[in-house]
Amino acid sequence: MDAKPPLSGSGPTDDSSAADASTAKGARIAKVLSRAGIASRREAERMIEAGRVRVNGEQITSPALNVTPEDKITVDNTPVGAPEPPRIWLYHKPTGLVTTNSDEKGRETIFDALPEDMPRVMTVGRLDLNSEGLLLLTNDGGVKRRLELPSTGWLRRYRARVNGRPTDEMLEPLRRGITVEGENFQPMDVTLDRQQGANAWLTIGLREGRNREIRRAMEAVGLTVNRLIRISYGPFQLGELKTGEVEELRRKVVRDQLGLELEDPTGTAVKKPSAVRRPPRRKPGGFGGAGQPGLPVEPGEDDTPPPRRGGGKAKNAPHGKAALGKPSGKPGALPTGRPNAKPGARPGAKPSSRGPKPRR
Repeated sequence: MDAKPPLSGSGPTDDSSAADASTAKGARIAKVLSRAGIASRREAERMIEAGRVRVNGEQITSPALNVTPEDKITVDNTPVGAPEPPRIWLYHKPTGLVTTNSDEKGRETIFDALPEDMPRVMTVGRLDLNSEGLLLLTNDGGVKRRLELPSTGWLRRYRARVNGRPTDEMLEPLRRGITVEGENFQPMDVTLDRQQGANAWLTIGLREGRNREIRRAMEAVGLTVNRLIRISYGPFQLGELKTGEVEELRRKVVRDQLGLELEDPTGTAVKKPSAVRRPPRRKPGGFGGAGQPGLPVEPGEDDTPPPRRGGGKAKNAPHGKAALGKPSGKPGALPTGRPNAKPGARPGAKPSSRGPKPRR
């Protein structure tokens, strides 16, 4: 950067030419810190105002500053490196963890439970203390912001267990859009899956992430949520990821889903769980899966064909017409399946019309 950054505590300059030079190139310092995975833009701005950031050795207290790759930036005296390519992880959040960097009540956060070899990441949205399921993590503040914007319009899907006996009439206000405590909630996709005793399971889809939105909306129609699981966030699925596990998406998936241009899209990431079952490939004109109309059920034990018999015939096995149960036409020949009257023959069998051969 040609010009030195402003000194600590300095505000915007009155020199318009200097201001134009400041914004002519580079990027805002808060955006750079966010891209480097230090913090979100808002958190980076608070860090700057607290005097924790230095540019070229000069402490800054205002985020109104553009920097370039040539500038030396430190946070808490730790150098900030060049931003990595955008990365996204899927995390199966368990209940009992707070989605925040630090909790004023001393409760355990998701960052306390993440693997030690994880880089510094940020959460995309939140899941409250008692909610579980899919939580996206990223190292890029720009990706975080993009995924959280309502204009993105990505559908978030949840499975909710509610206490009560919901009916279509009760759920209709949620489908039209409901106002709770003066706050307008957008229409939700709500489906009743099954009633299980005093509880019922619902599948809920929404396109915004307000604080405790589903719980508050259910309470407004007389239902109490006692379990809430997020199963998808846009195109990203929880699948069979176990509680507490983390899985990184491949860079190509990140690039394709977010429309990003990556310098190195070939990077490897943690493979997806091998236990994930994919639906069978449909044949042209077919529909449904196994057991559905139009396709046969999967073969069971009764459907297993008998083993093939091969490898030659047994010694002394009948040949020719005798093998088909017909008389061979030779003197003394017996029809197959008609035992003679020898001792030990099957009870009730008719004796042979010919006596035993005399010994020579």
